[in-house]
Amino acid sequence: MKFLPAAIPGPVIVEPDIFGDERGYFFESWSQAKFREGGLDLAFVQDNHSRSDKGVLRGLHFQNPDAQGKLVRVAAGAVWDVAVDLRRSSPHFGEWIGVELTEDNHRMLWVPEGFAHGFVVLEDATHFLYKCTAPYAPEHEQVLAWDEPALAIDWKLDPAELKINQRDRAGAPLAQVKAFA
Repeated sequence: MKFLPAAIPGPVIVEPDIFGDERGYFFESWSQAKFREGGLDLAFVQDNHSRSDKGVLRGLHFQNPDAQGKLVRVAAGAVWDVAVDLRRSSPHFGEWIGVELTEDNHRMLWVPEGFAHGFVVLEDATHFLYKCTAPYAPEHEQVLAWDEPALAIDWKLDPAELKINQRDRAGAPLAQVKAFA
């Protein structure tokens, strides 16, 4: 496995070793020992799986308190995955990174606590999987506005193509979210 630093300290792009032959392929999507060797000593408490069609935008979500770290990947289809630094003490506060995760590139993204997370689906019938370091706590969940002008996130699709639920449409501006220390 390769552990590649992102443009902002904290998130890590994970490229698993793929073993393939005429029957298909195999890879480890999680190995506590290998992740620890790669500098990520993680303990997960919950696995989630969503299925969405092209244009669905989910996010930008985070919990504070009870922050969740997330290891995210795509099993089928493709997404543009985004993490936004919400650590006020970070020199990168308010900056974001984006990574294309697909069933073909097998990449994963580690989104640590202190970041908002979201993704837009690039292909129909996309299956998105993620492991969390803390349980879902709806009473602590916040939504950062997906279209926050200060962030200027490139979502890779025309905004007219996006399918966004009411909760995510009502996301708060960066100046109003309860960010991290």
